Amino acid sequence: MSALLRTVPRFTRTSLIASQLRLQLRGYASSYPPHTIIGMPALSPTMSQGNLAAWSKKVGDQLAPGQVIAEIETDKAQMDFEFQDDGYLAKILVPEGTKDIPVNKPIAVYVEDAADVSAFKDFTVKDSKPAPAVENIKEKLEPSTKATSNVSSMKTKSGSEVTKNKASSSTGNHGGRIFASPLAKTLALEHGIALKNVTGTGPNGRIIKNDVEQFLETQQQEPSISNAASETATKQAVVSPSSAPAASTTASYEDVPITTMRQIIADRLLQSTSTTPSYIVSSDISVTKLLKLRQSLNSTAQDKYKISINDILIKAITVAAKRVPDANSYWLANEKVIRKFKNVDVSVAVATPTGLLTPIVKNAESKGLIEISNEVKELAKRAKINKLTPEEFQGGTICISNLGMNSAVSMFTSIINLPQSTILAIATVKKVAIPDATAENGFSFDDQVTITGTFDHRTVDGAQGGEFMKQLKQVIENPLELLL
Repeated sequence: MSALLRTVPRFTRTSLIASQLRLQLRGYASSYPPHTIIGMPALSPTMSQGNLAAWSKKVGDQLAPGQVIAEIETDKAQMDFEFQDDGYLAKILVPEGTKDIPVNKPIAVYVEDAADVSAFKDFTVKDSKPAPAVENIKEKLEPSTKATSNVSSMKTKSGSEVTKNKASSSTGNHGGRIFASPLAKTLALEHGIALKNVTGTGPNGRIIKNDVEQFLETQQQEPSISNAASETATKQAVVSPSSAPAASTTASYEDVPITTMRQIIADRLLQSTSTTPSYIVSSDISVTKLLKLRQSLNSTAQDKYKISINDILIKAITVAAKRVPDANSYWLANEKVIRKFKNVDVSVAVATPTGLLTPIVKNAESKGLIEISNEVKELAKRAKINKLTPEEFQGGTICISNLGMNSAVSMFTSIINLPQSTILAIATVKKVAIPDATAENGFSFDDQVTITGTFDHRTVDGAQGGEFMKQLKQVIENPLELLL
């Protein structure tokens, strides 16, 4: 079922097909006034189901494009569901607090006339069953709609002011309203896209279906997990009483429900480890000069900023990635290409109460240490309260995972965040004795950290992985190279 099903389309019906569509839809929903079913939106590429945390609107409230009507808990965060049409909320089909709602399942009904709200008092989910072949009829109608738009455009070019004014009033953007074709609105709601972010290419800037599809192509860089695979993984993750091992009579335990976010994390980690031919390269790197640089910068900051070791490492990673572009790439099997990025968007692993998130410092190669530091702090703060937007944690070209704050972690490896090719695991700083002829005892202590890179062998050959770690070691041990 589509996330949005119009029982009476609002586009111009000038063809025979349009007339047939109108008759079929009206005949199907004859017991209720014209209305629209709102389905559970997919607010992230990996989302197959979600939780309805709260309704921001109540029955009878007026709705407008861009308004938040509900808060949805996705696989990664709690997000606002922005409505993209004018109307009135006529019926809430799913109460707030409901969990594991499949994408596209009907959750509410809206109408265009406030007087029709009362007619939906007893409306149920069963009444929202879609009419047969509605989608096929819509597809047949689309060429006719495009032809109508072309005729309108030709009339405008011929100099007819009347036609021009009509086109402007029906498809332009007046008073902040967003004009889009019904198919474009349907597609936008189905994928949780705010139409205000989409550029229209139709007559007078009207948003059409192709505009939304183009927007989706540019936004969805990560490969989506298919619904079938997600459903299978979910079923396998839920252990029934009959398949669970028998517990001892003296055992004490607590069963914690698997959240949507934890299930998605499990699916993606399993996908990465089972499909990626990865290898690791580890290096012990001196950070003595880096720590002195950090101390010097913070001592003169006058509370304007506070640079962390991680901030400097993020900058160092961008330098190494520019020198070895293979490490800053995607393996895109479907497109049959290796995509090497010129920009370096660093995903920073952040532990939250509900699971691991990777907010992104975008274009980190062009940012200074203060800007990187402020951005990381802001992203981490919002990640821990589930207030990141999808574009802030989906994507990235290379990843860093830092456990240096835990003094017990001397070395560890990380799992690649697909479709990326590289992830760097940063351990704690330790004191290491090194030969020093100038010292009284013949040795001195050096501050070192073990950094382990995990690489995708499909995009980064072993020699290139070693070269990347060499360049990273050189930059960290000589931090003034960050200025080059």
